[in-house]
Amino acid sequence: MFRFASPEYFYLFLLVPLLVGAYFYLVYSRRRRLARFGDPVTVQQLMPDASPARQRTKFVLWLIALVLLIVALARPQFGSKLKEEKRTGIELMLAVDVSNSMLAEDFEPNRLERTKYAIGRLLEGLQQDRVGLVVFAGDAYVQLPITSDYLTARNFTQQIAPNMVSKQGTAIGAAIDLAASSFSSESEGSRVIVLITDGENHEDDAVSAARRAAEKGIRIYTIGIGTPEGAPIRIGDDFIRDEKGEIVVSKLDEATLREIALRTGGAYIRSTNQSLGLQEIIDKVNETEKKEFRSVMFEEYDEQFQYPLGLALFLLLLQWAILGRKNHLLARFNIFKKEQ
Repeated sequence: MFRFASPEYFYLFLLVPLLVGAYFYLVYSRRRRLARFGDPVTVQQLMPDASPARQRTKFVLWLIALVLLIVALARPQFGSKLKEEKRTGIELMLAVDVSNSMLAEDFEPNRLERTKYAIGRLLEGLQQDRVGLVVFAGDAYVQLPITSDYLTARNFTQQIAPNMVSKQGTAIGAAIDLAASSFSSESEGSRVIVLITDGENHEDDAVSAARRAAEKGIRIYTIGIGTPEGAPIRIGDDFIRDEKGEIVVSKLDEATLREIALRTGGAYIRSTNQSLGLQEIIDKVNETEKKEFRSVMFEEYDEQFQYPLGLALFLLLLQWAILGRKNHLLARFNIFKKEQ
C-alpha cells in the first residue's frame, strides 16, 4: 500500500504556477529593457556570451527540483508489513428517516437536526463496533457502508438532509430491507438495525420487512421521534398544506414502530427533547452477543522520501554547475542550441 504521511505539504504546489508566471514576467521585462538600447539583433551581437537557453534550462531544473522537494516533504511511504487485527463488537446500521415530516418542529430545532446531533454523540462513544448509515424517504439509499471509521461516519451524518432522496414518502420497509442486506458477511449473529423515524409509513409493509430481517437473525431497535399530538412541517417560511389548503400536521405513529421491534426481538423507545433514546438502545445492544471481526492493515511503512530528495539535490547541483553564460570550452560540443 502506498501513501503520503504528510499530504498537507502538497499545498506548496500552489507556488509552482506563481513561480512560472514570475519567470516569464522577468524574461519579458528583460527583453523590454534591452529593446530600449536599439535593434534586438544588434544588441544580441553586442552580448555574444549571453545564453537565454542556459537560463531556461537552469530555471526548469530548479523548478523540477522544487517539485521533488515538495514530494519529499509529503513523505511517500510503502506499506511493508501486514497485520491482522481482531475486534469484538457488533455491526450497527442506522436507518434514518429524511422525509419532509422530519422537519416538524416538535423537537428543537426540528426532528432531523435533533437526530443528527444524537447520532454524532453516539459515534463519539463507540469503540469496537462497526456502523453504517441508510437514509430513506419514499426510497432508501446507503449513505455510508459499514465502517469502523467513526470520523467519516460523523461527517456523513452531518450531510443528511431531506433533499438527499428525491421521492418523498416514508418507505420504512424498503429501509429495513436495504439495511438488512448491507451487513458484512462475517457479522452474522451480531447485526443490529436502529430505525429512527416518526413512524408514518405510507409506502410499503414495514412489518413484513421486519419479519424478513428477523429470519436473518437481525434485531431492530426503533426510535419514535415526534409527539402524538404532532406539529406542522415548515419548509423555508411556509408550512406544507394538503389538497384542501389545510396545514399538514405530522404525528408520531408508535404502533408500527412497536410492532417492528417486537417482531425482531428488539425494543421501541420514544424520544424526548432531553434524550433521543440512542444511549438507552446502546445499553441494550451491549447485551447482544458480540462478534469477533478480523481486518487486515499495514502495520509498518517504509519511508521513500530519500529518493525524490536525492534527485532534487542532484538537479540543484546540476543547475548550479551550468553557467548562465556560454562556455567557450564546451561550445564545440553544442550542448545548447546555437542561437542565431
